Amino acid sequence: MDFKGFDHPDRRTAGGTRSVKVMIAGGFGTGKTTLVRSVSDIKPLTTEETLTQASVDVDDLIGVADKQETTVSLDFGKIGLNDELVLYLFGTPGQERFWFLWNGLFKGALGAVVLVDTRRLASSFRAIEEMERQDVPFVIALNVFPDSQDHPVEEIRDALDIPENTPVVTCDARDRNSSRDVLIALIRHLRERSDSVLEPR
Repeated sequence: MDFKGFDHPDRRTAGGTRSVKVMIAGGFGTGKTTLVRSVSDIKPLTTEETLTQASVDVDDLIGVADKQETTVSLDFGKIGLNDELVLYLFGTPGQERFWFLWNGLFKGALGAVVLVDTRRLASSFRAIEEMERQDVPFVIALNVFPDSQDHPVEEIRDALDIPENTPVVTCDARDRNSSRDVLIALIRHLRERSDSVLEPR
């Protein structure tokens, strides 16, 4: 299918609308729920629960001590990039105790965005490993936090041990346009890989 004009949502195209599934993955507290909320055309479904004292010895809160809630199942949103292409967004839970849910969530996924907090790179290693294990094409989105340092992209690429052909972009997950640009970068990446990637897995 020709996705020409996908970055111009007001452009009319012939034919029907294609709906595809995209994963929003990453470590605990990297901004997955925030991104889904900011970019979704519909009121997103979230499964956030309040962090309690009972989770202190279970969840790694280093670097995210102020976090009040956490996703316990999935986040779900939807965005139309144009009349031809609609993305259904599935945000994964970031905590290790909920990783068993990932296998089911990845079924039928077109591709994925891996959100990374550059202050805590190690928190996203597991998500990247899962993309590679499941053979899901992905882009890295460096979510800019107020106290994030500005690192050269190549340093981040080396630290995460990802290949040159995997795009690395920066974003502010709170901003709709910035989050949308990340999704556009993913679609461009998929188109560059091959037309066959655009078939559901």
